[in-house]
Amino acid sequence: MKMTEGNNDAAMTITANDVKNLIKKKDDIEEQIKAYYDVLEDQGVGVEGPLVDAEGFPRSDVNLYQIRTARHNISCLQNDHKAIMVDIEEALHKLHAREKSKREQDASRQGQAEAMEQGQAEAMEQDGPLHAPFARVEGISQGSPACRAGMRVGDEVVEFGSVNTGNFRNLQNIASVVQHSEGGNQLTCSTLLQKPLRVSVIRDGKPTQMSLTPQQWSGRGLLG
Repeated sequence: MKMTEGNNDAAMTITANDVKNLIKKKDDIEEQIKAYYDVLEDQGVGVEGPLVDAEGFPRSDVNLYQIRTARHNISCLQNDHKAIMVDIEEALHKLHAREKSKREQDASRQGQAEAMEQGQAEAMEQDGPLHAPFARVEGISQGSPACRAGMRVGDEVVEFGSVNTGNFRNLQNIASVVQHSEGGNQLTCSTLLQKPLRVSVIRDGKPTQMSLTPQQWSGRGLLG
């Protein structure tokens, strides 16, 4: 497998298995070369030993055809060995380059995610100090307004519309805010002015914000 720097598609598809296959081919070539060297050793001539006697006649004490064949094959296999070593070096270089690029991309994505998370936290801090939680979500009905807004069981509520720790007295405060924000179909004063409620919670120790519009749905209540 011959590869060049201009072959971008091949560079992108090089895998560890491709490198293993190249190394296996190299090992096979080396075994063949060794086998032919063994043939020459058995004949007692090696790679450079003479094939004619002192008078210039072909030697009769060795198998000339076998020796010439072994020497020729060794020469060809050595060229193949050089070529595949180049292929292995190029494949390793491209494999390492691809892995490095992947690590850099993963690190970049992680950095972007951390930056976004930090930005969200800073935005919440800029909106005002975070109050202590005054309620905890114990249950969420599937398909309810609260579920669609992204609330989860275990969320600790620190702000629900205009209600926070500073002015919370009891759950009637929540009910009052919900009634004035209901997204119904009748054009009453409250519905004309209705807008999604800003809800702030602490989830897994981190502040999270969402918008929740109380409204009639298939279940009970306006939140679910």
